[in-house]
This record gives sequence, structure tokens and C-alpha cells, in this order.
Amino acid sequence: MRTVLVTGLGGAGRTTVAAATALAAAGPGRRALLLTADPCDVLGAPLATDPTEIAEGLWAARVDSGAAFRTEFLALQERGAAVLELLGANRLAGEELTELPGSPQFALLRALADARTGGWDLAVLDLPPLRETIDLLALPEQLRRYLRRLLPPERQAARALRPVLAQLAGVPMPAQWLYETAARWDTELAAVQDLITADDTALRLVAEPGPAAADALRAARTGLALHGLRTEALVANRILPRHSSDIWLAALAAQQEKALEEWSGDWGPRCPVREIPHLGRDPRGPEDLASLAAGGALALAAPSGPAEPWERIADRRAEDGTLSWSIRLPGADKKSIGLVRRGDELLLRAGPFRRIVPLPSVLRRCTVSGAALADAVLTVRFTPDPQLWPRTP
Repeated sequence: MRTVLVTGLGGAGRTTVAAATALAAAGPGRRALLLTADPCDVLGAPLATDPTEIAEGLWAARVDSGAAFRTEFLALQERGAAVLELLGANRLAGEELTELPGSPQFALLRALADARTGGWDLAVLDLPPLRETIDLLALPEQLRRYLRRLLPPERQAARALRPVLAQLAGVPMPAQWLYETAARWDTELAAVQDLITADDTALRLVAEPGPAAADALRAARTGLALHGLRTEALVANRILPRHSSDIWLAALAAQQEKALEEWSGDWGPRCPVREIPHLGRDPRGPEDLASLAAGGALALAAPSGPAEPWERIADRRAEDGTLSWSIRLPGADKKSIGLVRRGDELLLRAGPFRRIVPLPSVLRRCTVSGAALADAVLTVRFTPDPQLWPRTP
């Protein structure tokens, strides 16, 4: 199954483009699924929580984040029933649960993971606005790191010693169910992370050409690169006719044309700019969506194969006694870059985006000796630590 993740700037029509993308891929012998949390009726009819066939080969479903939150919370409460009873806690009933902030994002990721087993040829996920989506797609990696720090898997090997340790320490040791829950969560998060970074997963951005959109895309481009997310296409939505006798309309079209030229140069051939015409009205229903997809603007290209490595290590010990770690960050500027070494991890900051990455094993035995940003590439220099580096005759 191929997967398309659709996001974009607020108000740019990302839900419409997601629906048109799914419709363009559907047809006789092909089953496409659209998943969205947006209650709008861009398909011409309200969506149910279970997949419903809208047109030939096109199915759609609305992700109910509230129901997903209640189901997961009640299941977790049931698994920890023994501990809760020991503490004298009163259980919560499903009808008194109100979803917490962030629940819709988790529900979308879970729905996408579940779609992998549904036998679909294509799954299109309508994601939140671009800035939120970058944080969302980086979430599985971050949560797995938190789980490893708070509940290291190697501690499970000592579960036979917990009764003895509890007597010596005078406090109860973590229950087995806690480690089992952490292991289950890690497995689910790993599956979602693999899905996001898979070669057959495409990330599409939707924006309406203009000065404000150009600034937002420039910043988002750096955030996408920081988290190693590659973009399959940039969809320029609501393109006005280029030749018009109306002075006001011609001025807006010229502004769009200028933005499109800049986008084509910035995003390069690996992320082509696809133009979607303005219909003169809000698209609604399969016929309007088919008009947007006419001409193949939303057609999916064949998977481009493995992405370029997010990082590169170069051994320069023969030249200047260092090793360099290069990270491509298009759109970044020196003032927005931040680096902090903490143990075997490097904390990277690029504008409003942050990522904590483990250092490759060869660099853990080195000290940071400098960094530079040139030609959209951040290069961090490392000097081998004589006390940790293998000695040579």
C-alpha cells in the first residue's frame, strides 16, 4: 500500500487536495482510502467513522479522536487495574472522559497504521496545518526516546530481582505491566515511524502562492529537513488565469507567478511544484474534485527509491585531525542554529524546530571542536579524545 500524507498552510485547501488526490488514484480495480479529522463535506456528503464508498474505488472515513482516546484510556486503565486498586484509586467511566490536547494527532497516526492492514492500494491522510504536522511526524521518534530514558528495556532483565530489591530499598519496584505497556507502545510507535519514513510514503505540501506563504514555506522547509522528512510535491492551489483583462485579477496572477518561480528554484527537481487551478468557487463533490485532478497534476509518481542520507560522516584525520558530521538544512541561517552536546546525544535547533539525535558510535569518542553553516549544510567538527580513541603504534 502506498501512503500519501497531505499537509499545508492554514486555509490553503489541504483537505480538498487530499480528497482530490485520493479520487485521482481510485478507479476500477483500485481502492483508495481518505482519512481526515475534518468534519467538512468536501466530498459532498458527511463522513462516517467507518470507511464508506463515495465513488468508484474511493472510500473515506472521519477519524473520531474522542472515541479513540476513550478506548485507549479505558484499555490502559484495565491493564493497570491491580495497581489502581492497590492505591485505592477510583476508576473513570467512559462517559466522563474528555479527550486531552494532542489526542486528534495521536488518533490520526493510529488510524494510518491501522489502514496498512485494510488491503487498500492507497491511503491518503489529511493532516493538520504544516507547522503542527512537522511536530506530529517527529513525535514517534521523540516518544520512543522518552520511553527508553524513563523505562530502559535492559531493566526488564532484572524483573526476577524486583522482590528482593523492593525489600532492600523499602519501596515497591515498577510493576511488570508497566514495562509490558512501554514495550507495546514502543512497538506501535516504531511501526508508525517506519511508515512515515518508508520509501513508498509521499509527503505533499499545499499552499496558495503569495508572499506570506513563501515565508512560511521557507521556515517549514528547514524543519522538514531537520527531521529527515522528504517532500514529494508542493501543490500550488487556487492558481488564477495568467491572462486576464481585469487589472485587479491580473495583478494577483502576477503575484502568484512570481511566487511560483521562487518555489521552483527553492524546492528543486526532487520536489516539483504542481499547479491546481482556481475553479471560481469552493470545490464540493466528486465532480469538482475530478476537475482539480484533471491533467494529472495530482497523479502519484513512482517511488523515487531510498532518500538521500540525512547525515554524512567524513574522516579528515589525515588533513586536520578531525572528523566531520554534515547535515543538510536548506533555508537555515546561522542566527537560528543551536547546538548542544549532551552525553552521547546532540541537541539541534533550527529556528523554532528542535531535534535530539544520538551521535554515531565513532563520534561518541570525540569532543566537539567547532561547527559551520555553508551552502545549506551544517558541518560539525569532532576531535578524537585521546583517552577514548584506540591508540596506534
